[in-house]
Amino acid sequence: MQEITNASVSLQNAIVLTVLGVGLGFCIGYVIRILVALSKKNSIELDIKKLFIDAKEKAEKIILTAENKASDTLKEAREQIKEKEEHVQKSEERLSKKEEYLVSKEQDIDHEVSSLKDKVAEIKAIKEKVDAQMRHTEAELERVSGMSKESAITEILQRAEKENEQIITSRIYKLENFAHEKIEDRSREILATSIQRLATSVSSDLFTTQIPIPSEEVKGKIIGKEGRNIKTFERISGVEVIVDDSQGFITISCFDPIRRQIAKIALENLIIDGRIQPARIEYEMQKAEEEIQKVIKKEGERAVYETGVMYLDPKIIQILGRLHFRTSYGQNVLQHSIECAHIAGMIAAEIGANVSVSKAGALLHDIGKALDHEVQGSHVEIGRKILDKFGVSEDIIKAMQAHHEEYPYETIESRIVQTADAISGSRTGARKDNIEQYIKRLEELEEIALREHGVEKAYALQAGRELRVFVNSNTVNDLQAHNMAKNIAKSIEESLKYPGEIKVSVIREMRITEVAR
Repeated sequence: MQEITNASVSLQNAIVLTVLGVGLGFCIGYVIRILVALSKKNSIELDIKKLFIDAKEKAEKIILTAENKASDTLKEAREQIKEKEEHVQKSEERLSKKEEYLVSKEQDIDHEVSSLKDKVAEIKAIKEKVDAQMRHTEAELERVSGMSKESAITEILQRAEKENEQIITSRIYKLENFAHEKIEDRSREILATSIQRLATSVSSDLFTTQIPIPSEEVKGKIIGKEGRNIKTFERISGVEVIVDDSQGFITISCFDPIRRQIAKIALENLIIDGRIQPARIEYEMQKAEEEIQKVIKKEGERAVYETGVMYLDPKIIQILGRLHFRTSYGQNVLQHSIECAHIAGMIAAEIGANVSVSKAGALLHDIGKALDHEVQGSHVEIGRKILDKFGVSEDIIKAMQAHHEEYPYETIESRIVQTADAISGSRTGARKDNIEQYIKRLEELEEIALREHGVEKAYALQAGRELRVFVNSNTVNDLQAHNMAKNIAKSIEESLKYPGEIKVSVIREMRITEVAR
């Protein structure tokens, strides 16, 4: 028991000592912390004092630098002000001198003006004296002569004119004759030179084409059974095929040279091929039309290359090529246009006009004739629309539009084109009026038929004695076709003058096609 008690006491003592040790350690640590804090505080205060001292030194340096700069700036400003003051002072001195000079000058001017006024007054006085003396002299002369001034002048002029009337009249007459003869000689020289430089031959186009055939057997094939082939050919081509008793030839007749040429090519190809039947005729006709389009393009290009008018739109060249198959009073229109272009270029070069515009205007002056079958209006108006549509220069349009005097002559080139057209058309044998009238009548026949609704094609055949009209079977029935024939015949009677009779044939064909696959 004693031992337990001792142990308990020892444990208590140990606990007490431990608590005391902990408390003592806490106190020691607290004291150490305070001491450390005090030492850090002293250190921070020292750092702050050091920073303050450094800042104060920097501030003093900055202030000193600023003061130096301010002093320098102030010094420079003062120097600049001084310079400006000196400059202003010099300017004031110059202005003062100028003012003094102007004042002096003004005084001199005033003096001169005063002197001039005195001289003007003196001159006026002298003039008045002279005028008075002249009036006195004239009055004295009128008194002595018994005539007024106007009467005397008139009398003198009349006497001079009467005495020299013959001389003056002779001189005027000589001058007029000389000028007239000189102008006439120059005009003849220009025209003669132009015509001589382009002395081309001329020939009139015919309306028939003869095609050689190898044998009577081929002629029979062309005619076909009961005339089936020749009727089909005439219907598709719009020409008249004349098969007579002449040996070795078949004649194609048509006033439209393009249709005649297409028919000629197609028939020649059919004869070479040997298979002459309706389907083959249609194929060869289509093939011939394509070939003619190539010829048209080639002829248009030839015309522009030959004349040197190279800047035209390709579509204008294509339209121009159609003139190769167009005639005017029997004269080939494309060849006529080329000839006009050469003549116009020569005349323009001789008189100093624009050669390029003159040649282009002459080449294109009849381009409307290529489409006058298809478009309403005169060929001049159609040509103006074509050229305007494809952006041709206004100078060229003005040059071509006046060749029939439908428009005024606005430029010298327009007169040149009209002169070239007259020269080319007036050549001996170049044109025949009866041919042109014949073509016009055939064209009018076809135009009357094409006005009717439902008409697809219309062809004037047999020199205008027959008009064949092909209608759309889906649009026109048999009764309407019958009435159409009467209406066309009545329109021809009312609007055209013609010898004999004209047969009107309205053809309505029903064609049904199916394809087996």
